[in-house]
Amino acid sequence: MNSIHSAIVMGATSGIGLEVARLLALRGWKVGVAGRREEILTKMVAETEGIVAYEVMDVTTPHAIDGLHKLIHKLGGIDLYFHSSGIGYHNTSLEASKELSTIGTNCLGMARLVGEAFRYFEQHPEHTGQIAVISSIARTKGLGAAPAYSASKRFTSHYLESLCQLTRIKGLHHIHISDIRPGFVKTPLIEGSNFPMQLDVTKTAALIVAGVERKKAVITVNWLYRLLVFFWQMIPRCVWVRMSIS
Repeated sequence: MNSIHSAIVMGATSGIGLEVARLLALRGWKVGVAGRREEILTKMVAETEGIVAYEVMDVTTPHAIDGLHKLIHKLGGIDLYFHSSGIGYHNTSLEASKELSTIGTNCLGMARLVGEAFRYFEQHPEHTGQIAVISSIARTKGLGAAPAYSASKRFTSHYLESLCQLTRIKGLHHIHISDIRPGFVKTPLIEGSNFPMQLDVTKTAALIVAGVERKKAVITVNWLYRLLVFFWQMIPRCVWVRMSIS
């Protein structure tokens, strides 16, 4: 990269967020990391050159907005806000605590922090800003085995599409929105599962960072999943709801 850019990675203590933070730092970005586990955040700052600051944050609390601004201040401003904070459950029993915590994190928490990042970039038109968020191919159809998760990813994807349109409505040509749609990635989120076509998290992060640096609006990882989603979308609702997909 020709110049140093600054990024915040939310949800950097595990999985895709952790790998993306490390890779951005390796590629010359100045990175601030955020999440709930301080011991991992401090270790990242101590061990990885380029990861220079952290904030302990829980996206489900209103105080997360204060933490975001503190981290922006530590970095002296940001060019990229990367949101990788999410949870999900296989929940055919519709256990209320799991459904509501998924919605609280993936919908409310995402909108809270992404909305604040959007407002920050809107108020700083002097340089380019980008918001990149992990949604999922699970956004494509409602999944009976994980109702809240698939619905929350649909919410996320539509929210990002709305923000993309909002930049045009407001003439905010310096703000770019990226919707990142991985398939099943080998992370703690699906640990112990037997999902097919599981992707290596390091390779997935590399594809994501490449797409983010090109400011792609939609990043689907990888070509097999792009093909899967293409055919998935063609299944009529009346057929889909009769399919036993667990």
